[in-house]
Amino acid sequence: MAHRNVLRLAASLVFALAFTADAQGIAVETAQGGVALPEIPQTLVVLDVAAADTLNALQAPVSGVPSKLYVSYLQDLQDTAAPAGTLFEPDFEAIAMLAPDLIIAGGRSSSQVEALSEIAPAIDMSIWGENHIRQSLTRLRDYGRLTGREAKAAELETAFLAKLEQAQAAVAGRGSALIVMTNGPRVSAYGAGSRFGWLHTALGLPETVKNVDAQTHGEAVSFEFIAEADPDWLIVVDRASAIGQNNQAAAATLDNALVAGTKAWRLGQVIYLTSSNLYIAGGGIQSMTVTLDEILAGFSKGG
Repeated sequence: MAHRNVLRLAASLVFALAFTADAQGIAVETAQGGVALPEIPQTLVVLDVAAADTLNALQAPVSGVPSKLYVSYLQDLQDTAAPAGTLFEPDFEAIAMLAPDLIIAGGRSSSQVEALSEIAPAIDMSIWGENHIRQSLTRLRDYGRLTGREAKAAELETAFLAKLEQAQAAVAGRGSALIVMTNGPRVSAYGAGSRFGWLHTALGLPETVKNVDAQTHGEAVSFEFIAEADPDWLIVVDRASAIGQNNQAAAATLDNALVAGTKAWRLGQVIYLTSSNLYIAGGGIQSMTVTLDEILAGFSKGG
């Protein structure tokens, strides 16, 4: 117990010193406020998929990640970085063995920041709530500074904003949309204030149903709800697919007479997004770019 307390005190001192650096330090905006690092960290452990996504896009070296990242485009990172637990439960011993200079948590691992700070400086880089795009691009710039890749970060931001403009133009004047997530036979709706709400707010895509309850797992709805809403566009996220489960697929769940009667279904205006990108890696620069590509492709094929 005494040894553990000494470790905790030592790590806390390192954390405090690192995050009270002078004006020459690297300023970072975290989910818990602004901090500063005295220098570029050389060994990173990353426990948030959105963070891993953006760091991977920056071609920054990462030493440890969760044992499963769920998104296919991060497979190379999964194969080369050491396993560091799961998205919810970090492997503290494995992380300590990597001797990281910085641990980046967020989202599902955000509750572990205090415990992780006993090993090394740890920051919460969650992306949540309003201004999803602003938060995500702030993270991109911060990761650019953290890794000495500011120019690459600026390049990625410019490309993303150009893609966003294309998507805004593609959806303009094309009607309203309802975002739903299936989980086997169950369906939830997501509005502008939800985790997927940036598809409404950033794109200027009107909501078919306003004031949908903005809770983490959406507002549970029925097929009758979808039929009565009668959206012009139906944007679909499949949670089971996102987390690698073989539950009933979204296309099968929605294939019924009530949904088939909607304008979206009749005109072929149903867009199935790559769900792991949005549900697991939401806020990562690669994830958001691919989602915009899928929105562009969907609206180009609509009736």
